Amino acid sequence: MPIALIAHGGAGNWRPGSEGDAVEGLRAAVSRGRAILKAGGSALDAVCATVVTLEDDPNYNAGTGACLNFDGFCELDACVMESRESRVGAVAALQRVKNPILVARKVMEETDHVMLAGEGAQRFARVMGFGDHDPVTPARRADWESKRKEMDAVLGKHGLKMRRFLKEHPEYAGGTVGAAAVDVNGVLAAATSTGGVTMKLVGRVGDSPLAGAGNYASRYVAASATGTGEFVIRTLATRSISDAMERGASLQKALADVMGRLGRDFDADVGIIAVDSAGTPIAMHRTRDMPHALFASEGEVVARMRV
Repeated sequence: MPIALIAHGGAGNWRPGSEGDAVEGLRAAVSRGRAILKAGGSALDAVCATVVTLEDDPNYNAGTGACLNFDGFCELDACVMESRESRVGAVAALQRVKNPILVARKVMEETDHVMLAGEGAQRFARVMGFGDHDPVTPARRADWESKRKEMDAVLGKHGLKMRRFLKEHPEYAGGTVGAAAVDVNGVLAAATSTGGVTMKLVGRVGDSPLAGAGNYASRYVAASATGTGEFVIRTLATRSISDAMERGASLQKALADVMGRLGRDFDADVGIIAVDSAGTPIAMHRTRDMPHALFASEGEVVARMRV
């Protein structure tokens, strides 16, 4: 059986000077997942290890280094899904943990639930042994302070409607990290983690923790989305890819059709990575940048900023 893994570090406009670190971080993360798959490990272990590496890298908007919400603290979303038995676990609006993707996996493995949110998710994390961790970095705090000032100047009393601001300042948009893989047993898995969109309202939940929207794995495909989550939710983007493939479409066509709909209906700033059961990894994005890395079968890891 073929093996493959692909990961992304968030669609958007990466600030000048950060591109190299973003690409190399993806290379390191996928290399870690690749080692697991090549040793016969599971797709689930591989995508979780890949995403943990990105959560621990403050260059990305997930885990440590996640963006701050409107009130100046982090609320973290994550989801993991495995094609075997359609197992899925997720957390939303989770605070003060280092690796939300691992908490999401515990929800899948240790509870009868699919998703835990807010204070309940944090209480569960502590019971599962995840200690207190402040994900806010000095750089993110400084960014938040400058954004609040600029938002007041640009939007004034309309600051709760941020699409105009993010369109005019795409470098401020939040990112997401995610990974998708197929293992030697033909099992597919996907994992996605994010701090959400910058300056989001307290309690906002995006597409990343929602199975079928920002994260999905079936016997046909595993996929992870990034970008403007509200539009990914409205289209159930990752599930739509799987449904099209079930009807006979190739991964390339299914992914292109979903991206086309997101552009046609919403002019959405989004990106999606996916891998199919044949071990074909594909990335597409409608933003200038989307750092990503991939490998397939015996190939080496390839990392780049844009397709």
